[in-house]
Amino acid sequence: AILNGNLDEDVYMTEPKGFVDPQLAKKICKLQKSIYGLKQASRSWNIRFDEVVKALGFVKNEEEPCVYKKISGSALVFLIL
Repeated sequence: AILNGNLDEDVYMTEPKGFVDPQLAKKICKLQKSIYGLKQASRSWNIRFDEVVKALGFVKNEEEPCVYKKISGSALVFLIL
């Protein structure tokens, strides 16, 4: 599964080369999710990842924000980005 982050602002783009429909050549697209290459893509991905991981029961380490842990039965599970 791929997580695409939500956008906090409206972002528009022209269609990529080879994708343009000749009848709609002057149209633009409003993005609904963050995509690879956007300046805000990594931040929005990290926010979305944090939401999903916490929903699965992981807790973010306050000292190191790229480390999550979860106690599952007798197992201690770590996620390290």
